[in-house]
Amino acid sequence: MKFLELMKKKGLVAAHRGARSIAPENTLSALKKSIGKCDFIEIDVQLSRDRTVIVMHDNTLQRTTNIAEIDSFRDKKPYRVCDFMFEELCMLDYGSWFYKYKNHKEPLLTLKRALEFIKENSLFINIEIKDMSNCFEDRIVIETIAKEIEEAGVQERVLISSFRHEYLIIVKEKLPNVLSAALVEGRDPDNLLEYLKSLKVDAYHIDNALVDKTKVKMLRETGFFVGVYTVNNPQLAKELFEMGVNYIFSDCLNKKLKVI
Repeated sequence: MKFLELMKKKGLVAAHRGARSIAPENTLSALKKSIGKCDFIEIDVQLSRDRTVIVMHDNTLQRTTNIAEIDSFRDKKPYRVCDFMFEELCMLDYGSWFYKYKNHKEPLLTLKRALEFIKENSLFINIEIKDMSNCFEDRIVIETIAKEIEEAGVQERVLISSFRHEYLIIVKEKLPNVLSAALVEGRDPDNLLEYLKSLKVDAYHIDNALVDKTKVKMLRETGFFVGVYTVNNPQLAKELFEMGVNYIFSDCLNKKLKVI
């Protein structure tokens, strides 16, 4: 099955940063624990200083690693991901922060390994590209990520999204057969339909505060898929699916979320 075929199904649930309610977010453990509990997995990616694509949500390392405990890195505050070489990032623990007992270490997850995992298990993945415009040129970011997707041979299993919409234009140029989605929060862009058409995206991902029945109907009738984040309440999930939303992003992978 291709991602496009999956998207046409009803009531889809995406594992937001993997199974992050039961495993450290954006780690291989989170991806593994989401299997069988979702329709596709969502991860976040950005580049290290030497342009290795790593899986990480925050643009700094303090929340989800032990960076603050390592004396040799104290002079690198505020610990921006793009200030660290890949070899340095591999020295960190990405799991102990999550667990009650601080002895459960997790290694860094790269996009390359995540794509291998998807391919090995015949899964689908939404890659959210974080805004790195303060560190790298847009084209460098997309060309680096596109190369890894092409080398993995998983173009038909990938959906790319970003809040930085400039990336999405380059994505369609470099990966014309990969689905893409514009991420927004706070407010919709002006002239929404024309704007989305100009980006050549396939989907619109919005905060649940922006959702309304009229908007969803308009988007769906125009051919855009609609995804809503972050939905952890089964009743809200039911209402969104009844409204015509194609899929939700959830931290809590509960079978009740699938009820439509």
